[in-house]
Parts: sequence; structure tokens; C-alpha cells
Amino acid sequence: MSEVEAVRPTRSRRKLFLFAFIVLALIAVVAVHLLRQKKPVRGPAAQVVTVAAATTGSMPETLSELGTVTPTATVTVLPQLSGYLTAVGYREGQEVTKGQFLAQIDPRQYQIDKQQAEATLAKDKAALAQARADLDRYAQLNQRKSIAEQTYIDEQFTVQQDEAAVKSDQASIAQYDLDIAYCHITAPVSGRVGLRLVDPGNYVTASSDPGIVVITTMKPTTVEFTVPQDSLAGVLQRMKASSGLPVTAFSSDNAQQIATGTVYAVSNQMTTATGTVTLRASFANDDEALFPNEFVNVKLLVDTLDNAVLVPTPAVQTGAPGDYVYLVNANNTVSVHKVKLGPSDGKNTVIASGLKAGDRIVTDGTDRLSDGAKIRPASASSAAPASGPDAGS
Repeated sequence: MSEVEAVRPTRSRRKLFLFAFIVLALIAVVAVHLLRQKKPVRGPAAQVVTVAAATTGSMPETLSELGTVTPTATVTVLPQLSGYLTAVGYREGQEVTKGQFLAQIDPRQYQIDKQQAEATLAKDKAALAQARADLDRYAQLNQRKSIAEQTYIDEQFTVQQDEAAVKSDQASIAQYDLDIAYCHITAPVSGRVGLRLVDPGNYVTASSDPGIVVITTMKPTTVEFTVPQDSLAGVLQRMKASSGLPVTAFSSDNAQQIATGTVYAVSNQMTTATGTVTLRASFANDDEALFPNEFVNVKLLVDTLDNAVLVPTPAVQTGAPGDYVYLVNANNTVSVHKVKLGPSDGKNTVIASGLKAGDRIVTDGTDRLSDGAKIRPASASSAAPASGPDAGS
């Protein structure tokens, strides 16, 4: 009886071990199957970008430079003789015309000197008349051999000396007349006077600093600016072909157009330190918007490119390949496409080579793209094609 009871627990344990082994084996098989099963690979999502088509149009070729307003004339009015300043005939900031009265120096001393010179002239004229009368008498006596030849010759010299004295007196009077005129100071040019430099009652001397007043011609005026030597050939060629190159002056922050003018002069030397040459443009400046010595931004129209391939400027990228755009392929993927750039007006850029009109390129969303990336163009309203500078006009 005891042997039968000992055999039963042994068989029960074996069945239990076998069952556990089978369960573990099934779990292992399921685990291996799950681990070996490949998950479906998902490709990268298409990037939503803005797409535009390259177009043709006209593009003005301009140079943007920094310029300085340079008046056509800036004159410091200096006294040309010494004396007390008795009157000033202008208001600070006033517009004056050429010849207008500015200031007065006390002329009395020069008037007295002129009277003295006139008295000396009268005396020397009388002496000259006496010498000429003596010369006529000596000439008659010399013909009759009544006087020595040397006496007649000496009288001729006396007449010449008196004539020279009269001329000297006349020159002195003319000088005093000029001095009296210099006492009445007038504007040498038309323009605007600056702040008063000297007040009435002061004693001024000839050419003394700081002068009486400074006059600056406001209209017309000029703007000086420089262009790089690489652009000089095109500028000179255009100037030979036309009477003048159009120039537009903008405020220092480029927010406002101030005036338009034309280039009329080019310097005769290149600045070796900067590799630039100075140009000067003339502006009517009737509204006096250009102020002397003001800094302005200058845009010089050098040429106009017709039938040029244009793309929106944001489409142009610069990196390791150089200048490139993302060209949209037929299967809605993009490829890096190298291009050669031309001039730009900020909104659009000329593609000198590498694209043709009608090619679609990415204009917005380029920072998320790479060569071969899939894209999904945005709505048609946000993917409007590029337009030329004169589109819609």
C-alpha cells in the first residue's frame, strides 16, 4: 500500500514539469515571433512649402551707395580791411541774393584818406601843367639854339616825372574808392546765411577769423558718393551714351525718398585705399529737402535688363553649393539647383543662368528642406508667381 502511494506523487510531478515546459516553450515561440516581426517603416512627411514660378520681366540695375550732400557753394564772408563793424543787415538763417547788403564797416578813415589823395592829385596836376608849359617854351628856345640841349632834355624828364606822379595819385584814389566799397559788405553768392559770427561794435581786421558770416547755396545742390571700381566701367559707358545717369536720394534709414537728380561729374582719380571713385550728382532741391553735409542713401540707375528671368528673392539660398534654389520636380520632390545671380531690387532677383521661365521653385519653407525631400505646395493664393518690378503698372 505504501509503495503505490509513493509512485503516485512522482508521476504527478512529472506531469506538472512537462506541462510547465510546454507552456514555457509556447511563450518562447510567441516571443521570438513578436521580436522578429518587422514594424512598418513610415517615410518622412511631406513638407508644406510655398511654390512660385520663375517669370520674365524688366529689372533695373542699380548701385546703392552712401552719399553726402555737398553744396555748390559755401562762402565764408571775410572783411577785406580793418575797422569797426557799425551795422549788420541780415537775419540769421535768412535767404540772401548775390549783391545783397550784409554788413557795414566804418568808412570815415578811408574817406579822409581819399580826400588827401585828391588834394595830392590836384597839386601834382598843377606841377605837371607848369612843367608842360616850361617844356613848350624850352622847345622854342632850343630850336633857336638859345638854350643848352641838356636843359631841354631835362625838362622832358621833369614832365614825365610829373605825369607819373599824377598817375600814382589817381591809383591811390582808386584804391581808397575800393576800400570804401569794401566797407559796404555784400553777399558774393546767393544762398542761406548761417548764425551770426560777429556783432556790431567789434573791431575787425582784414581776413580775420571767423569772418562776418557763412553763406551756403541751398538750391541747386549736389550729392557726392563713391562707386566701386568694378562698377565704374558700366557707369562710364552709360554716361557716354546718355546725358546723365538718374540718381535717387533716400533718407539715412531708407524709409523715405527725398529727391531725384542726375550724375554730371566723375572724379579723375581712383582712391587707392578703398578702390572707389567719387561721383557728383546735381539736384534741383527746390523744397530744400537735402540739407548741407547730410548723409543720404543714393541709388544710381546704371542699366535696365529686359526679358530677364526673375524669381522672388527669398527663393535664393547660399550655402556649400554656392547660390542655389530648390527646384520643384514633377513628383513633388525638390532638388538643389545651382544658379548664377544677377541684380536684385530686394523683392525679385535676376537669375542670369540656371533657370528658365516657368520653372517652379520653393519660396518659403526652405529651412526644412534637403535634396530629394517631398513637399506639398501650399494653396494657390500663397504660391503666386513672381512678378517683375513693373508688374501691375
